[in-house]
Amino acid sequence: MAPASCYDPNGTTYGIPTFPWRFAPDGYATRRQLRARGLRPGGQQVVAQVMRRSRRRKSGALAAFLYRVDRAKPVRPMTPAKWAALDRAMTARRTCPACRMDAGYVIPASLGTCVPCAYPEEQRAA
Repeated sequence: MAPASCYDPNGTTYGIPTFPWRFAPDGYATRRQLRARGLRPGGQQVVAQVMRRSRRRKSGALAAFLYRVDRAKPVRPMTPAKWAALDRAMTARRTCPACRMDAGYVIPASLGTCVPCAYPEEQRAA
């Protein structure tokens, strides 16, 4: 896919206006860019996209959807209940299911337990 094939400002090929990667006009932003500005899409529809070639995708292209910055709304503030729920979730991710101790770090899903419980023989030798 050539960069020129990603340029479709009228949306005739892809259905929505499409621009090459890093060449979106001012006034458009991705979700991450909106979030960095303290904004959210606020229910608006996708208005454009940026595309680039990708060897890893079957379609051969990687797309990022764009939203209008002037229609974006401010991010909703965290409530005390949301902060408490986040704190409980993070505590659960740090608690080892085997020894029930707070590991002080997020337990890797590949191990399923804290490092001392996953490798007890190595801990005794040290």
